[in-house]
Amino acid sequence: MMLSKIINLYKKNKEVINYLIFGVLTTILNFVIYFILTFKLFDPNDAFQLQIVNVICWVICVCFAYLTNRKYVFDSKSDNIKKELLSFVGARLITLIMDMSIMGIGVTILLLNDKIVKIISQIVVIVSNYLFSKIFVFRNN
Repeated sequence: MMLSKIINLYKKNKEVINYLIFGVLTTILNFVIYFILTFKLFDPNDAFQLQIVNVICWVICVCFAYLTNRKYVFDSKSDNIKKELLSFVGARLITLIMDMSIMGIGVTILLLNDKIVKIISQIVVIVSNYLFSKIFVFRNN
């Protein structure tokens, strides 16, 4: 009986649940790549190298997120993968700018605790990424 309730709950909320699962996996991937790169190849104390690592992590994670969102979250059947991918990357660039802006304003201008601002920023980014994907990127599903 309980298992059938869980299955029904999953079916009703499959998209959101899968989005959260693959979001967590993307975050883990980001950390793993970051730690490997900063442990073996780049010096995290060098500001320029640190930004290179962040860009590499961002690119790999956006690719992973696109593939998993396309197949497992939004079940896209679009034939225009190029347009879909460009829309996805564009939306992720917007939320990257949102993240940087929230952090900059919250920490630098308002002098709030960076950890609290980062949590708030990530909530805004996660919700925005989902909405952008649902409304603009994978809208035909």
